[in-house]
Amino acid sequence: MINIRLQFLKDEINKHNYNYYVNDNPTISDYEYDKLFAELKQIESEHPELITPDSPTQRVGSVSERFLPFTHTHRLYSLDNTYNYDDLKKWYEKITKEYGNDIELVCELKIDGLAIALTYENGVFIRGVTRGDGITGEEITQNLKTIKAIPLKLKDRVSLDVRGEIYMPKSSFEKLNAENLMNGDKLFANPRNAAAGSLRQLDSTITAKRDLSMFTYTLVAEGLDNPPKTHYESIMYMKEQGFKVNPNIKLCRNADEAIAYCKEWENKRFDLDYATDGVVIKVNKISVQEDLGFTSRAPKWATAFKFPPEEVTTVVENIELGVGKTGAITPVANFKPVQLAGSTVSRATLHNFDEIKRLDLRIGDTVLIKKAAEIIPKVIKVVETPNHESRSVYTPPENCPVCGHRLETFEGEVNLYCTNPDCAGQIRAKLEYWVSKDAMDIDSLGPSVIEQLYNKGMVRTPADLYKLTTDDFMKLDLVKEKSADNMFKAVQASKNRPLKRFITALNIKNIGKETADIIARAFGTLEKVQSATFDELKELNGIGELTAKEIEEFFKNPKNVTLLRELKSLGLEPEPAQQAASDIFKGKTFVLTGTLENMTRNEAGDIIKLHGGQTSSSVSKNTSYVLAGESAGSKLDKAISLGIQILTEKDFLEMISQEGKEVSNE
Repeated sequence: MINIRLQFLKDEINKHNYNYYVNDNPTISDYEYDKLFAELKQIESEHPELITPDSPTQRVGSVSERFLPFTHTHRLYSLDNTYNYDDLKKWYEKITKEYGNDIELVCELKIDGLAIALTYENGVFIRGVTRGDGITGEEITQNLKTIKAIPLKLKDRVSLDVRGEIYMPKSSFEKLNAENLMNGDKLFANPRNAAAGSLRQLDSTITAKRDLSMFTYTLVAEGLDNPPKTHYESIMYMKEQGFKVNPNIKLCRNADEAIAYCKEWENKRFDLDYATDGVVIKVNKISVQEDLGFTSRAPKWATAFKFPPEEVTTVVENIELGVGKTGAITPVANFKPVQLAGSTVSRATLHNFDEIKRLDLRIGDTVLIKKAAEIIPKVIKVVETPNHESRSVYTPPENCPVCGHRLETFEGEVNLYCTNPDCAGQIRAKLEYWVSKDAMDIDSLGPSVIEQLYNKGMVRTPADLYKLTTDDFMKLDLVKEKSADNMFKAVQASKNRPLKRFITALNIKNIGKETADIIARAFGTLEKVQSATFDELKELNGIGELTAKEIEEFFKNPKNVTLLRELKSLGLEPEPAQQAASDIFKGKTFVLTGTLENMTRNEAGDIIKLHGGQTSSSVSKNTSYVLAGESAGSKLDKAISLGIQILTEKDFLEMISQEGKEVSNE
């Protein structure tokens, strides 16, 4: 009986891993999955003799002394590149001249990752090897086992080899760099470098934490009784066996259709959560592939069309220093404006002074820039020029650029901090944050107004804002009576903002708007949040011990207690958070896009949270539903490509009306 239960658990978990990591379509909740996994671990701990290599528990990782070289059974070739459509047509015409005009092509997005070779015997994953020089690579099987897009066991008991590309999603890359920045660790230049560094960890438990994935694109089918006759069929076969294949693969009748595919994805690729720098075009018929063969380095039956580079050079004109609401000093590179990925950019954060040192960046240098995750401008490297060495090495400041206070560093952090509580830069930044859209949303008070109020000695704390009169606002430059009255009314109207906004505005360390929402919904009122204990806080989903400690200490700090008391005396009473009306959306994540007819997206988001769900700004494999209104954009396209369920506003309202009934992704 124990053997039957064990096999059932392994099959179920492997099935759900496939649904989640390959199909991007989870069919059970995380809680239910964790229960199955815990039971499997318990049985295997009691019966270690029953542990097999294909068990999901074998993805946990271990430590290796070094990676051993391994000679590939089948060489991994490179690809020839084309950079214009004329060359692509010439490549195709050369093939059709010999094999006729009906040569089908398969187009696949070229993933910017690392090639890998996987071997399966009797349906079980036994070995994974890096590309290396194409002839010899390094065996990193244990690291690859931690990647859940790689099946440990196939659907059938077949022996085969596959080739694929390991990559790190853009969202995971940004998260990793943000964590490394906080911890003072190395920052990766791009997702490919991050994936490479993650794959070559001797401790594979580190690899397991890095959220790597893989698209499989080549089948070596010598061991199959009835191998696929075309490349497209081989892709579908691999998908059937449990491998993750790119959903954007397309079968094309000729070069013109392949060119249309390339044009379609040249800009559309920026909506994807993985980096792609081109399109791989392959002859579909395996027999023609075999007949065409290879050159000394690449197949004659495939080519890669490379997209125009999305990295540009410009000149750094100066490095500006900013003081944030935490006192952190942030260097920002100002450079000559350039066009990059569809917009004009002229500045990019350098994060901290260790990053300037790593880049060896000097004012006047020519730099290569790109948009991290195609959104945020980022300096990649300094371009070597004859004058670089003659320029002055940048020296980090010793004193705050605003107040002149001696800067400090804290253990475990790379930032320089101004610890002067009276620093004008910090105070202004905190006030700007208080009135910002995500906090108290006082839209009449922008940075220039805050700066004037501060410079005229009219505000020092958020409480001071609520003491201002219309006459006070009229003392500001260029502010007339009507504008002053609007500013006064906007400040007064913010006194009863939702609790989540008030918590956000308090600027508690590590507490952003999402965490503030979690806290508000858990405790309901400000009084209950203030009296919450460390143990109560750390039990909340999404809040760890460090954050719980920060919250508890904030509300015990005498200075903060005084501020909260003063705000209350001035009439600030945050609106209590609504308790969940139902849990019909519990465990569900929504992405909202387009214009809704009967409500704003923010109102729809509040309804979702009221019924136990959560919202996200980006579509991913974790998205349960996309609520799409009129003029829905790229998020809708991505959801369709991932097979995520699309809801109209009518569908959404009908789901709410079915309170008490189970909500399913089926």
